[in-house]
Amino acid sequence: MKKDTQIDNRKSEHIRINLEEDVQSGLTTGLEHYSLIHQALPELNLAEVDLSQILFGKQQKVPVLISSMTGGTESAARINQNLARAAQEVGLAMGVGSQRAAIQDPELAPTFQIRKFAPDILLFANLGAVQFNYGYGLEECRRAVDMIEADALILHLNPLQEALQPEGDHEFSNLAEKIGAITRKLTLPVIVKEVGWGISKEAARRLIEAGVAAIDVAGAGGTSWSQVEMHRIKDPYRAQTAAAFIDWGIPTAQSILNVRGESETLPLFASGGLKNGIEIVKCLALGANLGGMAGLFLKAANDSEEAAIQTMRMIVDQVRIAMFAAGAKSLSDLISSKLSSKE
Repeated sequence: MKKDTQIDNRKSEHIRINLEEDVQSGLTTGLEHYSLIHQALPELNLAEVDLSQILFGKQQKVPVLISSMTGGTESAARINQNLARAAQEVGLAMGVGSQRAAIQDPELAPTFQIRKFAPDILLFANLGAVQFNYGYGLEECRRAVDMIEADALILHLNPLQEALQPEGDHEFSNLAEKIGAITRKLTLPVIVKEVGWGISKEAARRLIEAGVAAIDVAGAGGTSWSQVEMHRIKDPYRAQTAAAFIDWGIPTAQSILNVRGESETLPLFASGGLKNGIEIVKCLALGANLGGMAGLFLKAANDSEEAAIQTMRMIVDQVRIAMFAAGAKSLSDLISSKLSSKE
């Protein structure tokens, strides 16, 4: 496959827009409707709070994920390396951005290849599921996984973003069946994630039936990719079309409940507008296994590795202290009874 300069330019524009423009969704995550119940007598020593768990057979030190963001450009390579080194230091899981550019142009693979900087972390490869309708299949999935020595593969779903992109791929028919074929044939776990508009009950049911190993809800309430695309589009009428979707999507909190309503045991990652460790703990109490963040880590890693490490440590400290103050010694103690609803 030949190099696609459109993809390269798009990735560079996405990084710039996320760093420089207001691309916040018009919706909130829904997490503001919940509060962790403060325990004046937690009967715990803060040092005893255990943030670890086993995911996909691998020990995970903290329940925090660097959500899939970038790769494929020189600036993305630097950001990914800073993120990876920081993740290794602090113990976060990490997903890379879509690897389609590097599948088409192997010279871009080094911008994603961060395993040497983070030998021990849970690392996720990433491809767009829609590409199964444009010639991709098991071979490309294996190439993406092998490229970065990943522990699992993320297949992302972004129908609204593709519909708004002038160069977008619009054929989303029969994807559940094709995702199911990959889950049966790929030897590693397959995770499916949205990119910021959430997961409905119907989508969760179809994905569970397809045999996915986990779902990342990536709910509404954080970065809105309709607004990112709005800033990219030169045609004012197409830009106005994108702008109308500022309050589209299913908020993160509701997306968690949607997936948990279909399965009580499927690993679930909560991302989409999470601002701090307290909100991660709220998500864990609602039923998530990991809380994912992107924008905060992107800005820090764009600055330096040290800034990324400091930011990640701050988030982990917030998670630990929130669990302590809510009387939760371990992640298994974080259940819905630790929450009160403000509604």
